[in-house]
Amino acid sequence: MSSFAKRAAVLIAGWLFIGLGIVGLFLPILQGILFLLIGLVILSTEYVWAHHLLARVRQRFPKLGKVADEATAKAHQWLQRLFGNHDGR
Repeated sequence: MSSFAKRAAVLIAGWLFIGLGIVGLFLPILQGILFLLIGLVILSTEYVWAHHLLARVRQRFPKLGKVADEATAKAHQWLQRLFGNHDGR
C-alpha cells in the first residue's frame, strides 16, 4: 500500500470518528466523548493541532489521559498490523 493511501486511510478514519463523536454528543445511543477521543488519537499522528489538543486533554483530565495513552498504544498496534510500518517509510 502506498504512503498516500495509508495517510488517506488514517485521515478518513480519524475524521470519521470525529464526526461520530459530534453526532454522539447529541444522540443518547452513541458515546460522543469516546469517539472524539479516538478520533483525536488517530488524527494526532498526522496533525500537530490534534496532538496539542490531546496533550491539553491529558493535562486537564489525567484519568482520561491514561485512557488516551492506552488507546494510542492500541491504535499504533492496529496500524502496524494493518499497514506495516507507519513511520513514513
